[in-house]
Amino acid sequence: MRFSIFHNLGAPGRLGEYADVMDEAREFAVTADRAGFWSTWYTEHHFGHEAIEITPNPVLMGADIAARTEHIRIGQAASIATFWHPLRLAEDIAMLDQLSGGRVEVGLGRGLYGREALNLNALADPRDQEQNRALYDETVEVLRKAWSGEFFSHQGRFYEFPAPGVKWNHPLSPATAEYTDAGVITKMQVTPFPLQRPHPPLWQVIDSPRSIKSAAADGVQGLFWLPPVSALKDRFELYRDTASQASGREYALGEGIGLVRDVYVADTMEQARAEFEEALMTTYRWIMHWRGLSNLMEAGEELTDAHELSFDFLQGRNLLVGTPEYVSEKIAELRDEVGLEHLLLWTTHPGLPHRNAMRSLELFAEKVMPRFTTGGGHG
Repeated sequence: MRFSIFHNLGAPGRLGEYADVMDEAREFAVTADRAGFWSTWYTEHHFGHEAIEITPNPVLMGADIAARTEHIRIGQAASIATFWHPLRLAEDIAMLDQLSGGRVEVGLGRGLYGREALNLNALADPRDQEQNRALYDETVEVLRKAWSGEFFSHQGRFYEFPAPGVKWNHPLSPATAEYTDAGVITKMQVTPFPLQRPHPPLWQVIDSPRSIKSAAADGVQGLFWLPPVSALKDRFELYRDTASQASGREYALGEGIGLVRDVYVADTMEQARAEFEEALMTTYRWIMHWRGLSNLMEAGEELTDAHELSFDFLQGRNLLVGTPEYVSEKIAELRDEVGLEHLLLWTTHPGLPHRNAMRSLELFAEKVMPRFTTGGGHG
């Protein structure tokens, strides 16, 4: 089993100490690298004056972490593809892959918050889900073309590359049929292209049947977060069946899927809750305001007015919070019930003291990981 870090930086009341927050994130990543974690993933959020989500650029964050680590892979969970110009995102991720020695995992998302989308790319407005999906799909299509290393052109609903009618005449770049016609540019090449060929592994944050089927059919790996084990089964099976049919080979249950879980390890169950609850609930109160509780229902369970967000409500559904023994049992359940192969730990919830996050990470590495890995976790 692979173990990774999901790091959504949050620091309520500490925006003026951003450099200190970055130092803490660096220490967390370097420690995870030395402990044998497989990868570390950074989020993309904008305009977060509340300081609950304060990483606007996971690619740039990844470059900093890659320079300070040796083995751990660098992911985005996710780069919001609909907010980026596709050629700029292609260039930046390719640069990161080159700078990191081919350690990039490309995580992509469509975007959730209107205040982000409407101030970065109005076409990504989440109130128009069909247009948002179409923009996402076209952006991924352009990324793949750009990473090919070949000269390419693209004409779609949102983008046309190269721009029509651009003339080219330079003695150090002689016009050829490969990319010009009668002195006009007809194709283009993005440089650099990634070190990993044909491109770094692709991941998408998914949950709905439509997104699951689309990712699996397109050979894109999936990232999940919220649902309880019972509700994950159908999702994992749908991904497996779709990927198997699309690829022409049998996928194992859990193959190609990463699961984010809120994880905190302490010496006692009581200590784990006392130290983690406030920070954890800050995240859930923030996100569930938009998402609601429907993704936290057990299989076959209907959401009712009786359901209320609380630590006790979550603990029985999707938390890995407690002693090393308890957390190990919950991981074993995920492995046995849904074939989980890749777990991403989310410990750094907003407001959690850095020393506590570090202690939980160390306990997990020392007392939980060895039960599920052999020969180190960088594989």
